[in-house]
Amino acid sequence: MIKKVHGVIAAGHPETVQAGLAMFDAGGNAFDAAVACLLAACVTEPGLTSLAGGGFLLAHTNSNHNILFDFFTQTPRSKCPRSQLDFYPVGVNFGTMIQDFHIGLGSMAVPGVWAGVMRVQETLGRLPLSVVAEPAIILAKYGVEVNSFQAYTFSNLLQPILLTTAEGREIYAPKGNILKAGDRLMMTHFAETLEALVSGGRGEFYHGEIAQQLVRDCQNKGGHLTLEDLENYTVIERNPLTLNYRGKTLLTNPPPSSGGTLIAFALKLLSSVDLTKIQFGSPQYLNLLKTVMQVTNIARKERLDGDLHELNIAENFLSSVSNYQEPFLHSVNKWGSTTHISVLDQEGNAASVTTSNGEGSGYMIPGTGIMVNNMLGEEDLNPQGFHQWLENVRISSMMSPTLVLNDHHKPDIVLGSGGSNRIRTAILQVLLNLIDFKMSVEDAVNRPRVHWENHRFDIEPGFDEETVNHLNLSAQDSIRLWPEKNMFFGGVNTLVKTSDGELFGAGDIRRNGVSLNRKN
Repeated sequence: MIKKVHGVIAAGHPETVQAGLAMFDAGGNAFDAAVACLLAACVTEPGLTSLAGGGFLLAHTNSNHNILFDFFTQTPRSKCPRSQLDFYPVGVNFGTMIQDFHIGLGSMAVPGVWAGVMRVQETLGRLPLSVVAEPAIILAKYGVEVNSFQAYTFSNLLQPILLTTAEGREIYAPKGNILKAGDRLMMTHFAETLEALVSGGRGEFYHGEIAQQLVRDCQNKGGHLTLEDLENYTVIERNPLTLNYRGKTLLTNPPPSSGGTLIAFALKLLSSVDLTKIQFGSPQYLNLLKTVMQVTNIARKERLDGDLHELNIAENFLSSVSNYQEPFLHSVNKWGSTTHISVLDQEGNAASVTTSNGEGSGYMIPGTGIMVNNMLGEEDLNPQGFHQWLENVRISSMMSPTLVLNDHHKPDIVLGSGGSNRIRTAILQVLLNLIDFKMSVEDAVNRPRVHWENHRFDIEPGFDEETVNHLNLSAQDSIRLWPEKNMFFGGVNTLVKTSDGELFGAGDIRRNGVSLNRKN
């Protein structure tokens, strides 16, 4: 008789969570559940993730082994001449602001998600890949009802990208208009493709007809990718970046990704401040967050962005905190399309996995239902400017799957977020809510957030109006008040294990996140 596993999952869609819970019912562990969720999310959240995107999975095993699987996108080995590139801007409307992204075949980097699925399942999974992929195949074949968040991302954010090709229109506007809430999203080509990939393994995607078709279109229509790029893609197993904060051990994403390192830098700055004397939402709290985000951004530009592929860059960058501590404390004392899955099981395994397709390039590999990423067209991932990337290196990412371990080196908190450049500040605020302000996981995730970038302080509703009006701002700074909580501020799906062993989770309401628990 199969022994069911007790575990808890937080993710961006109810069907994503159910796919993972089904693995617990089948006797699988947290990693089986995480991979099942990842595959299901390609159907339930197709505007946010894809098998032709990239991601990271941070794993803690019940034998106390910590490993970061890096299957993020890679830059191509050679560049197509700019004059021949299919590369152009589109505006993504968040309601209160429009952010430009670049799409087209020239925006596509070497995809890594399918390679990551294979490596994680082979290394840590317990169940056959065919079992783990079955929920996603069923969802793709029989459809998923479009919810309010999907409808919002389809029509408000991604419509010009999703409807770029005839195959995209067949999926997202089968009757001529973009799908709305209550409609059924069908991905029959993707169901067939996923079945073929399960049978054919890694080679089916990186060597076979899928690869051949992708490369032909890139060579003929203005993309960089070659068969050599795909055939030589590898998943990298890294040691997580480790830091201590308030006596707790945090594990997160190391370089060449920058998000985890920037979270670590901000926490090191904050370690010199006693947050127990500050009230959440107070003027001191908002000015503190503004200041730590300002100083972190300055340090990033001065000491990190240009050196992410240097040896020991994380250690060197974090050791520079002392150079910024005095101006930070002086200022304080003057008062101042990504998805995430978190999984914990009763056996002591934990998985924090963040994947992204960017906004998608608009190009779908013909006959597969798979849209390829636009990572070379994401301004946040190209801080030195478009087309300035080094050939054949991992692209730096803000994605920061994170674990917090207790004194016995067991996971107490599992979290991560989507949200482009807001990932690091969203995770930072949830960590502070949990560790410093001792909030419940629901409150920690769903309290209002802020984000500081380029002299602008974006603020969600929920903070006192008088407090916001009296923030310490310079003449060149501005405030943008948002009318409601928005996916702009991330989607931090979070799990917590209490001291008595109870498992609790919270899905981020900004992205219709869901958390469910499976008990024996």
